[in-house]
Amino acid sequence: MSTNTKEPEPGLRCSIEVLKKARTNPRSMSEEDWQELLSAHQYAVSRGSGTERAWTGKFNDHKEVGVYTCVCCNAKLFPSSYKFNSGSGWPSFYDASKEDGTNDNIERKTDRQFGMVRTEVLCKNCSAHLGHVFNDGPDPTGLRYCINSASLSFEKTDK
Repeated sequence: MSTNTKEPEPGLRCSIEVLKKARTNPRSMSEEDWQELLSAHQYAVSRGSGTERAWTGKFNDHKEVGVYTCVCCNAKLFPSSYKFNSGSGWPSFYDASKEDGTNDNIERKTDRQFGMVRTEVLCKNCSAHLGHVFNDGPDPTGLRYCINSASLSFEKTDK
């Protein structure tokens, strides 16, 4: 059962100026701006490189059709058609959105925390921490993007 289903959509409790800045020029945002835009939980995960507990995120069992976007800047990250049930307790995707067919909005960097070597994934647009990518996913990529729900928003589509 998801315990964070009441996480607010970003921007519901901040000024329109902060929301506009996050969407148009996220690199100019201050830490105070991010704290105004995001809930404390969203901020701790996306700006503080946190990890939500498994099975608690609002998008773990989410099945609507659309695109998952960055909670901070609204960049398109993962189409719902790439989501799969990995059994890990976090939303998992086998690939990222590629609007031009080749480039995505994901930055990948080596994470050596906790005595492990993993690949951290961040939003290329605003550097929000999203989660990690592993080489144990399904075809066609063999990848599993293991993503925190707190780092995501969702835009429903008609398709």
